[in-house]
Amino acid sequence: MANTAAVHIEKPSKWAGGSSPYKTEYGKLMMWFFLLSDSFTFGGLLIAYGTTRFATIGWPDPNKAFDKFPGISMNTPLLFVSLMTFILILSSVTMVLAVQAGKEMNKKDVVRYLLFTIIGGLMFLSCQAWEWTHLFHEGAWWGRNPFPNADGTISTSNFTNFFFTITGFHGFHVFSGVVINTIMLIMTLRNKFEQRGHYLMIEKAGLYWHFVDLVWVFVFTCFYLV
Repeated sequence: MANTAAVHIEKPSKWAGGSSPYKTEYGKLMMWFFLLSDSFTFGGLLIAYGTTRFATIGWPDPNKAFDKFPGISMNTPLLFVSLMTFILILSSVTMVLAVQAGKEMNKKDVVRYLLFTIIGGLMFLSCQAWEWTHLFHEGAWWGRNPFPNADGTISTSNFTNFFFTITGFHGFHVFSGVVINTIMLIMTLRNKFEQRGHYLMIEKAGLYWHFVDLVWVFVFTCFYLV
């Protein structure tokens, strides 16, 4: 008598149910794809900056270009931008707490930490607005560079062109993140996620916000430290 082997037929993953064939939630997978493509844009800008920076004989000293702090008359090199960095990193921490609260279905904490994250983003944008305004009054803008090279020679406008383009592009991402988190906050207050039974959209918003924070680390290093 011939033996018949049992054949186990595994059902394919269903995309309609919100999961991908790789057992990753579809929306989260798409967010990763978007962040990957966006990282190429930032990477291209920073590579172009680095290529120009190190191919140029002279370059302005960031300790002299960024040495002002609101309300302080004495020179404080990089103190203000360090504050900006601290605010953005702290907002990333509150975003982590918001995501964790969402996993625990804790609406009260989601609202609290999302609000802190939004405030942190607005504070960062306010700081950047002050920095841009101050530099503009110093004579810096696209096509204009009042800062001499570190060796005292006249500098080109490459420094300010790259600075305003890249920090402006990053600032737009921070603004977009604030808008997204505000929408998430409104949806939370209206119990949209409680009705769905999960807070997956908070986690997707968190991925975007952490990406913005990570990009700032590279921007901070390239423009203010190197």
